[in-house]
Amino acid sequence: MNRRFHRVCVLKGGISTERDVSLRSGAAVARGLRACGYEVVEMDVTSANEVLIPDGCDVVFVALHGTFGEDGGVQRILRERGIPFTGSSEESCRLAFDKTETRRRLIEVGLPVPPGLTLNTRPSSPPLPLPIFVKPARQGSSIGCHAVRAMDELESAFADAAQYGGDVVVEAFIEGRELTVGIVDSQALPVVEIVAPGGIYDYRAKYTSGVSTYLVPAPLSEAQSASLQACALRVFAALDAAGLGRVDFRLAANGRAYVLELNSIPGFTETSLLPKAAAAAGISFPELCDRILNSASVR
Repeated sequence: MNRRFHRVCVLKGGISTERDVSLRSGAAVARGLRACGYEVVEMDVTSANEVLIPDGCDVVFVALHGTFGEDGGVQRILRERGIPFTGSSEESCRLAFDKTETRRRLIEVGLPVPPGLTLNTRPSSPPLPLPIFVKPARQGSSIGCHAVRAMDELESAFADAAQYGGDVVVEAFIEGRELTVGIVDSQALPVVEIVAPGGIYDYRAKYTSGVSTYLVPAPLSEAQSASLQACALRVFAALDAAGLGRVDFRLAANGRAYVLELNSIPGFTETSLLPKAAAAAGISFPELCDRILNSASVR
């Protein structure tokens, strides 16, 4: 086999609130790549000021979530050093990580997002009709996110979201189904439906085994599935993403789908959605890691 790469550095851990998830993702990726025959070095990133890539590594698999993983920070460093890396460019990552900028871009190209706005001061009354969804503008893993169904919940929800960088995105809460579409090297994977307690896919529901139920593939008509996959690819293109990603949706009772966000470095833990979708498409976990690795470049 003619491999593009031989010795891989997997970056994991990081400095964000998603550090623990990233450590698990990186360890899983390393196991998957070793199963494919690669020589793998795992590096725990503990500072944004110093990213050590061991000599002899010819590619980096970025398994860092959140700040300095998905916001373009580590991608800028790797690009400046001329080291090929997995995933999107620094510009694409920055755009996808900022939910305000993501919304603006998706609206520009005519993609459906929930009605919403970005605030930097706490509102005295709900800025949209309840229920609403409150989330930090630049954060991941549902950290700081809250569904607000009553006025007395607004203050604490906004305060929690605001502690993660200031700006807070407030959107209409779309009552309906939680769906997601993974993308690997421009291929849209089968749609996954998430059934979470109370209909809210929060941090606990995401990362505690057995709390949420995953329907893979989602029980949808062929037309619905195809429409969501096509929309996910449009989101991927609109944000100039590459390599891998996962687009999250809410599907309203009337059948209308709303784009919530693009995750540029989705999780690879035992409960993560991208590996589940890949498995439904007949792609084993090691093969998934291999395909993502071979899409790497100096973006």
